[in-house]
Amino acid sequence: MFKKNKLNKGDTLVLILIVIAVFAVVMPPIISWAITTDKLIKETVVKEQALQIAEAGINYYQWHLAHFPTDYQDGTNTAGPYVHNYVDTDTQNILGQYSLVITPPSNGSTIVTIASTGNTSSNPNIKKTITVKYGIPSLAVYSFLSNDVIWIGPSETVNGQMQSNGGVRFDGVGNAPIGSAKSTYTCTAGQGSPCPTTENGVWGSASSAVKSFWQFPVPAVDFSALTSNLATLKSSAQSSGLYLPPSNTNGYSLVFNSNGTVSVYKVTSLLNDPTGWDVYNNAHNENIDYNTRSLQYTKAIPSNGIIYIEDNTWVEGVVNGRVMVVAASLPYVASTAPNIYIQNNLTYQAKDGTDVLGLLAQQSIVVAHNAPNNLEIDGALIAQNGSAEFYYYPDGSAIKNSISIFGSIMTFGQWTWNWVDGNNNNVSGYATTSDTYDNNLLYAPPPGFPLSSSGYKQLSWTSN
Repeated sequence: MFKKNKLNKGDTLVLILIVIAVFAVVMPPIISWAITTDKLIKETVVKEQALQIAEAGINYYQWHLAHFPTDYQDGTNTAGPYVHNYVDTDTQNILGQYSLVITPPSNGSTIVTIASTGNTSSNPNIKKTITVKYGIPSLAVYSFLSNDVIWIGPSETVNGQMQSNGGVRFDGVGNAPIGSAKSTYTCTAGQGSPCPTTENGVWGSASSAVKSFWQFPVPAVDFSALTSNLATLKSSAQSSGLYLPPSNTNGYSLVFNSNGTVSVYKVTSLLNDPTGWDVYNNAHNENIDYNTRSLQYTKAIPSNGIIYIEDNTWVEGVVNGRVMVVAASLPYVASTAPNIYIQNNLTYQAKDGTDVLGLLAQQSIVVAHNAPNNLEIDGALIAQNGSAEFYYYPDGSAIKNSISIFGSIMTFGQWTWNWVDGNNNNVSGYATTSDTYDNNLLYAPPPGFPLSSSGYKQLSWTSN
C-alpha cells in the first residue's frame, strides 16, 4: 500500500504566506483600477448629463429667439449670464442648471452667439459648455435674381447663384446653380435669334460644364419679399440716419469718401445726353448725367447706416462702413418714383465684409451714359419696380469696355449692361460683364436690407 504525503504545519503556513504575498502585490492595483474606472464611469455619466443640460439651454433659447427674434437678454432687460433650473417634468426635481451667455449680432450682422453651460445638481463642479451661432439669412442669396427673362451673353460671367422667374438664355460662363422657374417658355425677341420660340427654362450655347449647373423648373422667388418696408426705412433715416427731402432741383449726388464720410450735393444741372432706349423699348429723352452740383455738407455715415432720399440719386465713391441708400417716394407712383444713377466707380475700401452698401431704387438702377469705360460697382442692388440696366444708345456714343459687379443684383424687370446686334457685336454698353457674389451679404447684409422669413438658421455647434 502507498501512503499519502502530508504537508506539515510549517509547509502550510509558508504556502499561506506566499498566497497572501501574491494578493498583496496584485490586488491593490486591481482595486485601484476598479475604483478609478468606477470614478471615470460616474464622471463620464455626469459630463454627459451636463452636456444634455447645456443642450437644453440651447434649445430653450432657440425657442426664445423664434418668438422674440431681437431679444438677446432672455426677457430680463438686464445683462447675463441667465441661469435656469433644469427640472424633471415627472418628479419636478431639480436635476441641474444651465447658464446662458448671449452675444447679440454685431452692427450689420444677423448672427447671434449662444453659449450654454450645464451642470448637474449632484456634481455642480463638472460643467459642459455648448456654443452655437444662429443667423437670419438675408434675401441677398443670389449673385443675380430677376423677375423677368435673362440673357447672359458669351462675353458675360456670373460667379454665384442666379435665377429668373422667367426664362434664362445662358451663353456665358457660370460656376453655380443657374435656375429658372419655367419648365418651358416662349423666349422674347430681346433674347436674340431664334426667339421668339419655345425653349426650355434654361437654354443657350454655354459649355457642357456650365450646363451642368442648369436647373429648371425651380420654385419661383416671391419678388414682393424683396420689398423692404420703405416707411420704416424712412422713419429710421429721420430719427437717427440721414433723410433728404425732395431737392427741388434734379436730385442729389452722394459721394462716399474713404475716411467713412459721405458728401451730399444737390444736382443743379444735367448734361445733354442722347436719347436712350430701355429693355422694354421705351425711349428716354431725359438727361441722366449730372453736370453741375452744389455741395450741401460732408458728414460721417450715420450710426444706423440708413440714408433715405425722396428724389433721383447719383451714387459714387469709396465706401468705408455699412450703409443702405434708398431712393423712394411714398406712395409709389411709377411715373415719378426715383431712380438711382451710377455715373462713376462705386467701390469698397475692403472686400472682407467690413464695408457693405445697399442700393434700393424704388424704380430703376441705371448706369449713366458717361460712366467710365471700365466700371466697378460694389454693393447689393435692388431695382424694386424697374430694371438694373444700361440704356441702348443707337448713335454709337456709348460703346464701353467692361463692367464688374461685386455683390448682388436683384431686378424686377429685365436687366442688361450690354446691347449686341444680330452678329453678337457690342453696339451699346459694356462689351464684357462680370458679376461676382459677395457671400458676406448672406448673414451680414446692409442695414435695413430685407431678410428671409425663414427665421434663424444654425450656423455652427461646438462643445468643450
